[in-house]
Amino acid sequence: MPLRPPRPVPPGRPRRTVRALPAVLAALSLTACTSTPPDSVAPPATAAGAAALHRMVADGAPGAASLVTRDGRLTSSHFTAAGVADLRNGRKMGRLDHFRAGSLTKTLVATVVLQLVGEGRLSLDDRAADRLPPGVPLTGAHGASDLHRVTVRQLLDHTSGLFNYTDDPHLAERLYGTGFPAHRYDRYTPTALLRIALGHRPIAAPGAHYAYSNTNYLVLGLVIRAVTGHPYAEELRRRILAPFGLRGTSFPGDSPALPAPHGRGYSRIDGHEVDSTALDPSRAGAAGEMITTLGDLNRFFAALLGGRLLAPRQMSELRGEQATHGAYGLGVYATRLPCGVTVWGHNGDINGSYAQTAGTADGRHLVSFRVNTDAPAGRAAGTAVLAAEFCAPHRNRRA
Repeated sequence: MPLRPPRPVPPGRPRRTVRALPAVLAALSLTACTSTPPDSVAPPATAAGAAALHRMVADGAPGAASLVTRDGRLTSSHFTAAGVADLRNGRKMGRLDHFRAGSLTKTLVATVVLQLVGEGRLSLDDRAADRLPPGVPLTGAHGASDLHRVTVRQLLDHTSGLFNYTDDPHLAERLYGTGFPAHRYDRYTPTALLRIALGHRPIAAPGAHYAYSNTNYLVLGLVIRAVTGHPYAEELRRRILAPFGLRGTSFPGDSPALPAPHGRGYSRIDGHEVDSTALDPSRAGAAGEMITTLGDLNRFFAALLGGRLLAPRQMSELRGEQATHGAYGLGVYATRLPCGVTVWGHNGDINGSYAQTAGTADGRHLVSFRVNTDAPAGRAAGTAVLAAEFCAPHRNRRA
């Protein structure tokens, strides 16, 4: 197990225990596996990595897939998959498949905020209340919570103390509980979600301690809009997606569909399997609405960790975990693997999808993996995917 505190709770719901999909479905999923093409040289960690993906399928995920970048190179031979992308027709997981990335959105939002800091248009010590568009609520009903003492840095590293809006019981029931089928297409505005968060007492004083909250990045999306004059998604497209060729990544706003190609996403709700592929992603906004591909995740993190998106000072801030005692930086976190290797990245979780990217500090060695359910039974299997890649003897060799 990594020597880490519990992982962040991504948009969509608070942490919960989820039952695996029926064993017969897992067995069906295990019959379909793609890995390195037979006419290519198999990367040394393919067997261990594939085994970790198969364990995810055996534990209840319909399908699982991973993509590796080694020595700065991304090739089709580094794609591995197990199980199926669609339980109806047995379609396999594809390297170019689009999926919902959940909280991996946060790393891109944090990157743009740090770019604005580097440009002198924003300071990490600015009060969030002074950097929001007109009309955004700053104080909750009856003064339950407010933004007047919260800084931009505290939003980035989750030390603001702001209540996590996805933990609101009434909203949570609609987002991921039995109310999901009837409310999956409900539209939410950032202001409305912020009002829900501010209506709850803060969980701690600003700066007191680390406590993951989707509300923080909801607010940062509004900060970007106020500072630049553009919606946060437009700034992310202009500053990150277009320059680095992330053609499979998008911010859908309130559009419920996934771009082609894509498989299906599955959730377990009240003991029943629910196809949760289509939903209104405005429930997540700047905290987790992004749609992407495994290749785009590797390209983005290679550019970020490789120093091509931020100046050295902001790179240092990105990895600074002092305020959270090692739990979280400013949009990324470190994971120490059982073999002693430390990798940097983020995870993401939203209805029907779980994904994670991790890489070496220089971004030249990366792995992104995903499952098409929000409820992989036993996420230790995710650690196994990382360990299979970064702890194997080949990790310092050219692929």
